[in-house]
Amino acid sequence: MRDIRNFIAGQWCDSVSGKRGQVTNPANRNEVLASTPASEPADAERAIAAAAAAFPAWSRIPAPQRAALLHGVMQKVAAREEEFVQCITAENGKALRESRGEFQAALKEAEFQIGQGRRFGDRLLASEVPGATCYLARQPLGVVTLITPWNFPLNVACRKMLPALIAGNCCVVKPSDLTPISAALLFECVEAAGLPAGVANLLIGRGSVVGDTLVTHPSVQAVSFTGSTEVGIGISRKLESRATKVQLEMGGKNPLVVLADANLEAAVDAAIAGAFSCAGQWCTSTSRAIVEAPIHDAFVARLSEKVRAIKVGRGTDEKIWMGPVCGQKQYETILKFIELGKKEGARLCAGGAALTEGIYRDGCFIAPTVFADVRPEMTIAQEEIFGPVLVVIKAAGFDEALQIANGIKYGLASSIYTNDLAKAQRFVAESEVGLCHVNMITAWKEPQLEFGGIKESGRGAPEAGESGIEFFTHHKAVYVRGAS
Repeated sequence: MRDIRNFIAGQWCDSVSGKRGQVTNPANRNEVLASTPASEPADAERAIAAAAAAFPAWSRIPAPQRAALLHGVMQKVAAREEEFVQCITAENGKALRESRGEFQAALKEAEFQIGQGRRFGDRLLASEVPGATCYLARQPLGVVTLITPWNFPLNVACRKMLPALIAGNCCVVKPSDLTPISAALLFECVEAAGLPAGVANLLIGRGSVVGDTLVTHPSVQAVSFTGSTEVGIGISRKLESRATKVQLEMGGKNPLVVLADANLEAAVDAAIAGAFSCAGQWCTSTSRAIVEAPIHDAFVARLSEKVRAIKVGRGTDEKIWMGPVCGQKQYETILKFIELGKKEGARLCAGGAALTEGIYRDGCFIAPTVFADVRPEMTIAQEEIFGPVLVVIKAAGFDEALQIANGIKYGLASSIYTNDLAKAQRFVAESEVGLCHVNMITAWKEPQLEFGGIKESGRGAPEAGESGIEFFTHHKAVYVRGAS
């Protein structure tokens, strides 16, 4: 069992109260993985004060040098790959191959953002005044709060922290209390790389306890949050009357549209990869398959057959395909949605229950679940389940499929499987999302492009890409003319 502490002003420390929490293994709820600080508002204030004190000196360091220091952090991370992978699987539950995928994705995110240190700078423009120069300067904000989720505890932390620091800000990182081990390992690398004290601070605790302080403290100039739509919208409302910048990456109910001319096998495989990787616990997961009528029955039959063959087990078993869901609360929520789907009249084609016997007895295991005969207005077709549940909706044709795909409050990711270029192009143009795919899974992303949603899936500038660092700055217009 690990003894984890906060990292504030370059020092590992317990909470002011000395109260502790626990992290348990979702594959075995009786196994305690770590003891953690149960931080309170006073701890959040300490972390914010440390970041504020470090900001003047850090912001004066040239961006390429800041990026070089963070490159050193990521070199330390890369050297501890297997340790990170094992910890992600232990605290989150995902299969080891998925944890390895997350680790590699974090390195790719870091590689792109560190490169931004060389591209980050002022933009020179022509002035209409003879002998004058004008340029647009990009300046750091100050102290920023970074709230990271439990489903990708390393990748999202890197995606937020690196651009924030390269831009010249100082930060407080608040990981999910379900998955703080990965964050603690990351901050061990921050310490080992010699990042100046207070530039990056780690605060572990429940969002319901420390969240208000981290979000509304007058020293905090920006908040970047990844998590549920409910919590994200709550943060947005708290900051409505403030000048604090807000970046929210929230939920999704992502459609995979399959037209009659699509490669059926490829579409089925994409649906499975999108819906059941990470036990369906990623915001870009495929949660709705909208299938054109001529191939609907064949799609459902082949999908159900393959889903029933998915091997579920502990993430540490290299032979399994899907691990448990992350935590008791998530487990209970998903099972309630499954029961609701049955009551709403959807046809259960695979799964539909918790796994509780043998190796599953003490874990948060749910069988991969497929519902067919789902109507677009059903709750399971409208609300984010965030678990291993895929609903299949029949569409009469492309127009209806597009209408169903957009008929949702979320707008994060979508995909279409088709060989019709004209329909693919129209789908890209009219799909109401921040990430759109053609003949690829809904969850695919690369670090050079922005990542974020519209509607109830996102607020503010998207993460990653060039926008990743842009969010953490403000612009200053500068006009210079020599003395006469």
